[in-house]
Amino acid sequence: MITKLSVVFLSLIAVPFLNGCNHAETETHHELPKFEATTPFHKDVSLPRQYVSQIKAIMHIEIRALEKGYLEGIFVDEGQWLKKGQPMFKIMPKIYQAELQRARAEAQTAKIEYLNTKGLADENIVSPNELALAKAKLDKANAEVRFSETRLGFTDIKASFDGVMGHFNARIGSLLDEGELLTELSDIRQLWVYFNVPEADYLNFRMEEGDKLGETVQLKMANGQIYDHTGVIETIVGDFDNTYGTIQFRALFPNPDRILRHGETGTILLTKHYPNAMIIPQKAVFEIMDKNYVYVINEEEKLEQRLIHIEAEMTKLFLVSDGLNVSDRVLLEGIRKVNPGDKVSINLRPPEEIVPELELYTE
Repeated sequence: MITKLSVVFLSLIAVPFLNGCNHAETETHHELPKFEATTPFHKDVSLPRQYVSQIKAIMHIEIRALEKGYLEGIFVDEGQWLKKGQPMFKIMPKIYQAELQRARAEAQTAKIEYLNTKGLADENIVSPNELALAKAKLDKANAEVRFSETRLGFTDIKASFDGVMGHFNARIGSLLDEGELLTELSDIRQLWVYFNVPEADYLNFRMEEGDKLGETVQLKMANGQIYDHTGVIETIVGDFDNTYGTIQFRALFPNPDRILRHGETGTILLTKHYPNAMIIPQKAVFEIMDKNYVYVINEEEKLEQRLIHIEAEMTKLFLVSDGLNVSDRVLLEGIRKVNPGDKVSINLRPPEEIVPELELYTE
């Protein structure tokens, strides 16, 4: 039977026990989460900026028929390397050969007439005007011969310079009109590589680094490999393209092995130098509404959400142009588990320990 004295005794025993439990719960409730943190660091960095490019042969021309007629002969093949003066095509020459023969016959007749008239003029039988008229007829006949020879020469189409043959646009037996496209010829021993630079980059170049003329660049080919030879920026072409807000730069590349061809695409790598750049790990950064932030631990060991501006990107690292000081302590982990104002405990590690072991961050 429980008496009042027993109830009092049990109450006295339970109070310390409950107080102990409350104390334990309070300690657990106030235990701070512990996360890794580090500080920004400075380093001289050189990074390649990438620009999509178009590769063009310095000498690239269309080969067209200069006269109308049937295509009688093709002496080359698509993709073949040609030497200057090498025969390429022949347009049926019979009509032009006949015209040349007629012109030569007329020239011979005019010559005979001139010589007869000259003999008579020397004996004062005909007037000097008649001799001048005969001479004019001879000159005209000789001009017709040269014109016919030129037209006949147009039926033999030869390479204008050393280069690689393009695609056939006509076959043997085709009836060609004057000016009809036959193929293209490209000298690819040297190439112009055009790349579009945004207006902001162009202004930065001019204001901070110069116009870039004479600077060396690299070319990343379509297969992702870097081309063996470097190029040199030769000129800035024309005006800005208002549609895209870009301006064209042109670089000259040697192509001794003829790996590159006219019309290919690639990516120009133009190095930009960042002296004494401020660097932080990428995994410390989070994005809100297209803006980049980090958590900074203040003097009260509380988290502050800090807006930063990213200048450039490296593997696992960001170059920061604004928003941080080198003494700031930046949270590296638990970013999605905390909120601004939270108090945290940190394991502050120097950057030289953090950077070598950085891996792709997934939380």
